Amino acid sequence: MPMPSFDTIVIGAGPNGLAAAHRLASRGVSVLLLEAGDAPGGGAGLAHLSYNLDPRVEKAMDLARHGLTWASRDLATTVVSPDGRHLRLQGDRVTGDLPETDRAAWTALRARLLRFAAVLAPLNHMAPPRLARNVGNPMVKLAMIGLKARMMGGAEFRELGRILLTNVHDVLDDELTDPRLKGALAFEATLGGWLGPRSPNSLLPWLVRLSGETAGVQAAHGLPKGGMGAITEAMVRAVTAAGVTLRCKARVARILVEGEKVVGVVLQGGEELRAARVVSSLAPRTTLLSLIGARHLDAGLVTRMRHQKARGGAARLHLTLRGIPDFMGANLQDRLVIAGSEHDVERSFNPVKYGKVPSHPGLEIVIPTAHEPRADGRHHLSVIAQFAPHAPADRDAARAEMLAACLAQLDRHAPGLAGLVERADLLMPYDIEDRYGLPGGQWHAGELSVEQMLFLRPLPGIAQYRGPLPGLWLASAGCHPGGGISGTPGWNAALAMEAAE
Repeated sequence: MPMPSFDTIVIGAGPNGLAAAHRLASRGVSVLLLEAGDAPGGGAGLAHLSYNLDPRVEKAMDLARHGLTWASRDLATTVVSPDGRHLRLQGDRVTGDLPETDRAAWTALRARLLRFAAVLAPLNHMAPPRLARNVGNPMVKLAMIGLKARMMGGAEFRELGRILLTNVHDVLDDELTDPRLKGALAFEATLGGWLGPRSPNSLLPWLVRLSGETAGVQAAHGLPKGGMGAITEAMVRAVTAAGVTLRCKARVARILVEGEKVVGVVLQGGEELRAARVVSSLAPRTTLLSLIGARHLDAGLVTRMRHQKARGGAARLHLTLRGIPDFMGANLQDRLVIAGSEHDVERSFNPVKYGKVPSHPGLEIVIPTAHEPRADGRHHLSVIAQFAPHAPADRDAARAEMLAACLAQLDRHAPGLAGLVERADLLMPYDIEDRYGLPGGQWHAGELSVEQMLFLRPLPGIAQYRGPLPGLWLASAGCHPGGGISGTPGWNAALAMEAAE
């Protein structure tokens, strides 16, 4: 039986592919959504918390009706110390033996950073502006953002300009003294990136994180019931209800190009599928260099794409424990952070630059079974370890060394934890690249750095979601505004397609 024809083929059923497919289908477009894996979800399985789910996506896809509920909409963060002197951060409240000067300074600094992030947040929900005249930039929206920035007052406006491109270490050092607090915040700012606290421009990615929200709460960390997979499961139900045709185990081998125009795809088994428009939610480098191929593209574009920065610096660790761990009395329903100090975070980055494993990696820990216990009493520990080398000389040796370093770090802060481990699954950045197709194991499908943001993401000339060939659109985390389980790039790409019709 011949395959029915579709207006649009979307490659990749991760959050962005699902969001784009739903937006298009809800406007009457017939959509075929292709997923290489056995099930949809893509790289969403790498995340264990939600911090930037796009409210437009959540509302339009009616994810609550399709089963999305929250175990917690705003997890507190406990900064774990090996001596039990923990700090607990919830909003601007700090519990623990923090000096009053630091308590007041953190309250003021957090409020300021949230104001700055809120000014930048509207940029997430629009295509990046072009730096040219008469190119259709949304001047009213841009003017409103500028007005909002000016309304902060002259002093705050100048402060935004001062710190926007600075490093997070200096900002924290200017305002705070407690090493535990500075370490946790330095870890937060650099999480998922390839930069240390002293690296230039390391504050800007933190502002991008702070501009996100969970269930209407800015800068909140949400935990869905059933884990992060519950978000994509609800999205799958929504796209199915919208009439999208979803095919799993359908890996695209190449994108069909005829007469310098994209006309469809060829699957790995040789099946040819045609459509007037192809939307790729895979990493731009993968889409352009692997699925399109250099022979169909401008040589300059190919060179720039090959040199795009895509270095992953985070490892993903899952532990199954035979009993409940004790992090020196810390609340196990919190988001737990082990970072030591801002200097410890920097020291964990230094060896990774040279392909080595840090001895004391920073850790973000979530214990889903503390919220939803298992009947057998076992517990799951979900860990993001920062930093990890993406290109070591010996992959197997680096993986074993990284696992040992993580377990030792956990055991220092939860004595006896290593003895509870029944199973440990560690994904290094190169494992993430192999499994999820993310170049360099970079979670954002391209580093989220100042030279790769806004109208520079993924590259100048293709930053507004339209690909370099007619009929091709880009809708991945490698596009503006970047990564996370947000659906924003996919939604923005669908809006750009509508505007082009």
